[in-house]
Amino acid sequence: MAQAADILVTGASGHLGRAVLTHLLDTLKIPADRIVATSRKPEELENLRARGVELRKADFDDAASLAAAFAGVKRLLIISTDALDEPGKRLRQHQAAVKAAEAAGVAHIVYTSLPNAKTSLVSFAPDHAGTEAAIASSSIPGHTILGNTWYAENLLHSLPNALATGNWYTAAGDGGTSYITRNDLALAAAVAVASDFTGKRTLNLFGSKAYTVDEVAELARKAIGKPLQVVQVPVEGLIQGMIGAGLPEPVAHVYASFDTATKAGNLAGSPDDFKALTGKEPEPFEQWFSKTGAAALSA
Repeated sequence: MAQAADILVTGASGHLGRAVLTHLLDTLKIPADRIVATSRKPEELENLRARGVELRKADFDDAASLAAAFAGVKRLLIISTDALDEPGKRLRQHQAAVKAAEAAGVAHIVYTSLPNAKTSLVSFAPDHAGTEAAIASSSIPGHTILGNTWYAENLLHSLPNALATGNWYTAAGDGGTSYITRNDLALAAAVAVASDFTGKRTLNLFGSKAYTVDEVAELARKAIGKPLQVVQVPVEGLIQGMIGAGLPEPVAHVYASFDTATKAGNLAGSPDDFKALTGKEPEPFEQWFSKTGAAALSA
């Protein structure tokens, strides 16, 4: 007799969601018939259906679809949405998901937040803090909040232009970032949602060491063989420079807040929570950079 599906992963068609499902199936060996994967476009996940994973449609802007998707689920991973185009939209989406989970009788929510969301200077931290508050005030018995720090892969968006011009403009000062790979964060989420932990906890997931912009630039120079100068500028100057380069002003403010948060130390921390959750060390950033990052930047 087939096992009733009791573990659900939202955002399954995204990079993180796909990686979580891979870890559930291949690393943790969770039976496929225990897993539900949801997406606005479940037809894009037919490879998972072929492996025995149940697919359901879930649209965070459609509360009815969430209620149907979460039916019968005991442990739910809510991967934060990417709805940053409208102030407050993402928080409303997450609040709707928590409400639907509560109505469906979900026993444990795992949520991908960011470290210390209540005090972080990242511009969208209030979305995460508000979601954490909604989870805490719900009647759902247990939760695991995962404070995911910066993906190492985020550098693949910022470094190409810097390497092309030879200048990396930043307002981060001497602040460091404890980069961690998306794969490691996916493993952590998979372990959390598949575990039998029933209490309430908040875990901040950092890489093993914090790197300043100057230290990352040095790694890039050595790996790529191109000159790269770090240019420290005031945050307002950074914003105006990004706007001048064609970024919409709201987006420029979001990106600049990453530097502000870095300078304040919001994105640096200990890997202890990651190790305690997964039983392993996070992949060293320099190893990732030499193996994966440099290859991508050289392509």
